[in-house]
Amino acid sequence: MASVSGVFDLAVVGAGIVGLSCARAAALKGLRVVVIDRDAQANGASVRNFGFITVTGQERGAVWNRARRTCAIWQEVAREAGIPILQRGLWMTTRRREAVPVLEAFVATEMGEGCEILSPAAARARCGDLVGRDVQAVLTSANDIRVESREAIPKVAAWLTERFGVVFLRQATVLKVEPPRLETSRGAVQAGAVVVCPGDDLVGLFPQRIARYNVTRCKLQMMRLAPPGFRLPSAVMSDLGLVRYAGYSALPQAAPLRARLTAEQSEYLAYGIHLIVVQSADGSLVVGDSHHYAATPDPFADERVDQLILEEFAAATGRPAPPALERWTGTYSSAADRMMFIDAPAPDIRLAMVTSGSGASTGFALGEEIITDLFGGSAG
Repeated sequence: MASVSGVFDLAVVGAGIVGLSCARAAALKGLRVVVIDRDAQANGASVRNFGFITVTGQERGAVWNRARRTCAIWQEVAREAGIPILQRGLWMTTRRREAVPVLEAFVATEMGEGCEILSPAAARARCGDLVGRDVQAVLTSANDIRVESREAIPKVAAWLTERFGVVFLRQATVLKVEPPRLETSRGAVQAGAVVVCPGDDLVGLFPQRIARYNVTRCKLQMMRLAPPGFRLPSAVMSDLGLVRYAGYSALPQAAPLRARLTAEQSEYLAYGIHLIVVQSADGSLVVGDSHHYAATPDPFADERVDQLILEEFAAATGRPAPPALERWTGTYSSAADRMMFIDAPAPDIRLAMVTSGSGASTGFALGEEIITDLFGGSAG
């Protein structure tokens, strides 16, 4: 394993989606970039997710705007890097009458552009395979896309190298960050500025800075199910998403729905379960997920949690869940009072962490903001 030589304008520590986003934004400015990562390949939260670039339902304001910008960038990058966009839009099916006012209030905001509420009859006419007898309404959106994360992230990295000459130093741990020099387990790297994107590593670089933001870690459980025999119209969600995603849950109309869900599905809420279903090119379904918080989450998947996720799938779609082909857990950084943060340990260093599991949905825009902050000029 060779080290890297030469002087770089920017070193990015971490090759997850936030790190890749910073590398892209810097490369577009003509800067020479090196990305340093401890793993031989993408292995963390950036590939253990749905690949669902979620705009609809993101927290109103800055986060929602970042998601819109990020979704637009994903489509540009996908075209250039040969990444298939497997699905477009959202199909949120709701089974409780208290959900309907939430959908109506949401569509009435600026976030409702490109969204539509379907009656049960209209939903059946559009996709009868996904409308069970209990459906009250379906929210559709044209604002979201889905890629296959485990394939897309490596392709983004390869595109950065081929298109811009971004250098990747893998299987290297960064030991010290003092621009213009970084000490790594594979030798020194020279760089004028540094962005540290540690993912869910809370104790490696700048642990005292990270601790100021009261960050912990969140474990999730996910599954891949066999093809159901039909194509989904888009990514699918259910009532539980309306009290999970801040774009809906912050609306006053969400309170009655939350009360009913607390009474009827308290175990789901205790495990942080909400439903997302996306479909891969081979027809299989990626289904999840749950949320379990700890400084060091255990690596074990709870069968009861998977059972509840599959029960929600059946209730939301009106059909039994297909057999599970894969099961996995993932972890990401989480903070109760913020979706992300950017910290400046020094004028030429930025520490960036998404603390909400929304890295794929907001990362490209966040990368532009970080690089603009470090190097000046406009984003994009």
